[in-house]
Amino acid sequence: MQGQTVRIVSQAIRYIEEHLHEKMDLDMVASALNYSKYHLHRIFTKTVGLTIHDYTKRRQLTEAAKLLVFSAKPIIGIALMSGYESQQAFTDIFKAMYKTSPAEFRETENFYPLQLEIYLKEELVKMDLTKDNIKFATPEDADDWMELVSLTIDGYPCLDKGDYTANLHQYIADKKALILRDDDMAIGVMGFSPDTGSIDFLAVHPQYRHLGITKLFLDKLADELLYGKEITLTTYRAGDKADTGWRKEYRRLGFAERELLVEYGYPTQRFVLPPKNKEETENDRNTEKPVSREL
Repeated sequence: MQGQTVRIVSQAIRYIEEHLHEKMDLDMVASALNYSKYHLHRIFTKTVGLTIHDYTKRRQLTEAAKLLVFSAKPIIGIALMSGYESQQAFTDIFKAMYKTSPAEFRETENFYPLQLEIYLKEELVKMDLTKDNIKFATPEDADDWMELVSLTIDGYPCLDKGDYTANLHQYIADKKALILRDDDMAIGVMGFSPDTGSIDFLAVHPQYRHLGITKLFLDKLADELLYGKEITLTTYRAGDKADTGWRKEYRRLGFAERELLVEYGYPTQRFVLPPKNKEETENDRNTEKPVSREL
């Protein structure tokens, strides 16, 4: 069943990628695949973590941003190629996602993606993972780590992959990089700072986001690596159209909102997770179960 679902969703992604310069909706994709739009919507959203509408919009805007920086095409032409009927409609959604107008974005000459193409794991997804499967990353993990970064770029606007790669190797050397694998693929990664208790980077493969992987990483920190410390991270501000659900996920996991920030020119907010007490930690250890949920 898993394999069939992945094949159908992968076909939908391929169709979207081949028609990024057209106006597209769920009906069009379902018709092209000769598949029920209601079932396609359900399995696509559960597998990718985004609806077909949101995935398509983010991919089209990413390609539009690339054209703004690397081509001389007029903005109206890029708007039409991105599936918008007017330059104003394109400008409104672009500004909501990129926090700047298309013209201003072009002037910066600094392209960054909102969403890159998602590639799905075709083999069966492992369902019995625990925090004990999370290990310190090694230099040999770097390529797989960066592949996962590309898949989860939606969580980190303005990320510079060159700078990030250089920092990653230092985190690995300092034992501040954690990785979770399913066979030969990285499905979760985390960079953290023991001195400050901050999570500096956290990414989970789209196919695994609904399986509780984020909580496994938090438990690894709270129970073993940062025991007794407050854990902090930054994420999107409330109402940010670019957020694909990270803010909601962190609040569900117990993080509390703190001060508003600006990082790399992007508006964010600091979130804080209070330290566990000894009784909570012991209860977690006594009741810990492997991740096991239906896809």
